[in-house]
Amino acid sequence: MSEAKKRKVHGAEYKAKVGLEAIRGTKTINQIAQEYGVHPVQVGQWKKEILEQARTLFEGKRGPKPVNEHSEPERLYSEIGKLKMELDWLKKKSGLSLS
Repeated sequence: MSEAKKRKVHGAEYKAKVGLEAIRGTKTINQIAQEYGVHPVQVGQWKKEILEQARTLFEGKRGPKPVNEHSEPERLYSEIGKLKMELDWLKKKSGLSLS
């Protein structure tokens, strides 16, 4: 019996390289597949995946992220509590009684 062929596992960088080559269109899918030693269907799948993912690259808007209205009061109350504790500690350390 002959040994079973092991499935090749290609890294993301390799897939991107082959997919971008297919997107450029300077060679046919079959030429690219033969050059890189992968099946033409696989080259087409990687090309399609790159084109689908390219849309999401620029979806994020610039600038500050929108603030969740519900978490803002909680954050502010937390900050007030922290500042009160610092003030009490400073009063205690300085020996002042400003109450």
